[in-house]
Amino acid sequence: MAFTTLTCPSCGSAVRQYQNPFPTVDIIIEMEGGIILIERKNEPLGWALPGGFVDYGESLESAAIREAREETSLEISNLQLLGCYSDPLRDNRMHTISAVYIAKGHGIPHAADDAINLAIFSLDSLPKQLCFDHPKILTDYARIDHRRR
Repeated sequence: MAFTTLTCPSCGSAVRQYQNPFPTVDIIIEMEGGIILIERKNEPLGWALPGGFVDYGESLESAAIREAREETSLEISNLQLLGCYSDPLRDNRMHTISAVYIAKGHGIPHAADDAINLAIFSLDSLPKQLCFDHPKILTDYARIDHRRR
């Protein structure tokens, strides 16, 4: 576990400040026979699943709903957990742990917040420049039987 040693401002004793992974969510939004991907306007550049950080005091599910709305302008339903992804190298900016959800999208998609563009892709025509560990996530997603959903 990574930590930094600091000096307590009150007593001068050495104290440890621990650095823990940040919780995030990613959402596979199913719509019109494909999935929504956003083109990121911030580093790392490329295409990605909508998602982001979980705010303090927010549930994972609420964060997924909020991030979908913020980045795609869509409401989502049928939220189901695909899995959790925790490879320390999944995000080269910092160590994150992501809960990945699958949901149905409703409304008219529009890129906003961290997205400069969005599009609906079929699993057999994904863009080459996918960010983070999203190729692995989408490979796992492709393996599930969607007729059961």
